[in-house]
Amino acid sequence: MKNTFRVVLLLVILFCLWFIFHNSFTDVVFRYFSIILSLSLLVIGILIFLENRHPAQTLTWLIVFGAFPIIGFIFYFLFGRNYRKERIFRKKYLLDKEAYLQVQAKSKNKSNDQRKLEETIHQSKLFHLAERIGNSPISFATETKILTNGDETYSHILEEMSMAAHHIHIQYYIVRDDHIGREIKKVLIQKAKQGIKVRFLYDAVGSWKLSNTYITDLKNAGVETVAFGPVHLPFLNNKFNFRNHRKIIVIDGSVGFMGGLNIGDEYLGRNEVFGFWRDTHLMVKGEAVQTMQLIFLQDWYYSTDHSFLTDEYLSPSMPHEHTHGGVQIIAGGPDNELAIIKSIFFCMITNAQKSVWIASPYFIPDEDIFQAMKIAALSGLDVRLLVPKNPDKRIVFHASRSYFPELLAAGVRIFEYKNGFMHSKLVIVDYEIASIGTANMDMRSFHLNFEVNAFLFQTRSTQRLVNDFLHDLLVSSELHLDDFSKRKIRYKIMESTCRLLSPLL
Repeated sequence: MKNTFRVVLLLVILFCLWFIFHNSFTDVVFRYFSIILSLSLLVIGILIFLENRHPAQTLTWLIVFGAFPIIGFIFYFLFGRNYRKERIFRKKYLLDKEAYLQVQAKSKNKSNDQRKLEETIHQSKLFHLAERIGNSPISFATETKILTNGDETYSHILEEMSMAAHHIHIQYYIVRDDHIGREIKKVLIQKAKQGIKVRFLYDAVGSWKLSNTYITDLKNAGVETVAFGPVHLPFLNNKFNFRNHRKIIVIDGSVGFMGGLNIGDEYLGRNEVFGFWRDTHLMVKGEAVQTMQLIFLQDWYYSTDHSFLTDEYLSPSMPHEHTHGGVQIIAGGPDNELAIIKSIFFCMITNAQKSVWIASPYFIPDEDIFQAMKIAALSGLDVRLLVPKNPDKRIVFHASRSYFPELLAAGVRIFEYKNGFMHSKLVIVDYEIASIGTANMDMRSFHLNFEVNAFLFQTRSTQRLVNDFLHDLLVSSELHLDDFSKRKIRYKIMESTCRLLSPLL
């Protein structure tokens, strides 16, 4: 309610200013206002030009300023200010680096399992890249299980949380005060009252509708509750556009959950507009949970200045049996000058030998990924893209479709999922390497959001993702270039317009 009030207050202030200028002041004041606005936009335009952004992004902002000066001015202060990300998140970068070094000091050298995997998988470059920029080892003592919808995911989460004996760490982008949100809150409160340490981290913007009552109930029960990146005045907050999009649960340091689902009834298919919600989540047990724990504790440390980087939380229980394949958990975000997850995706695509399958609800690739997909298809690889037929974000939907003609012409097969809304975020290469997590195939996930993905190498879960992808295609319709080219002109105009705005999305 508090966040809603702030947004409403901001809109009221803007309306009042407009009303005053429109009705009470003379033409002289309007001229001065126009001059000040024009000079401001000119200065902003020069600053954007001197920042050496990507040319497409620079041109987009200049066009927006020229066509819609007032709207462009507001959008720039909300989303466009390009402060050096490494300077904004310098504190977090240093804290994360310290934590990684602390954990790496205890890690062992390359195992025989990794050497053997590198011999059987041709993408050895991927291993080196992921380890070097991802600061995370490949684990061969980790069990994973694919969860394919909300019912399956939440039932496993609630079951594992109810058995927690030491701690529950939970982090989400969106948390709603609805049926499933209250179920999870109930379990967290019960465990906190039992003396279990419960820490709850939610993104301040993603969960801006979360009620104060929900948060107060958690705090009163002893749950440590913190908002990541609180925003009080959007125009004056240089971190507003950098959000924590991660979804992580760690229970007793031995069981973890991550993937595409937030906390809300729509993910259970209870929203009449979207119907069935097709998503993919991952349950993790064993060694790799340590990395998930580390990512959570780093975000918690950044948000609270309280560190829990101790053996109490960073000594996971290991599976009794040797597991099949490797698992690597990698975090990406604006605190690192490298686009970590995007770079790994690019390496996966460019080193593929047979196939590249991608599922993404929001497909707005940057030029590197876009060209890599086209070149892979032109080289004869089986490149497939699965997207939703029914959108939840119209501008993103139309922007995505603007990329389709070139991809189809290059030989990429594009499928639209028809059985509800498809929210899975997957990359599968050569039937043996897969990525599952929170990162969409878009520029926001690559450059602005804090994300976390699991990379699976020849695991049983990899094969499960292959089978699930093929099953999803059965309830999808394939687009063909000839038919797609005949779509109505108004759709082409809408797509081109939204494509123009894609660097800002």
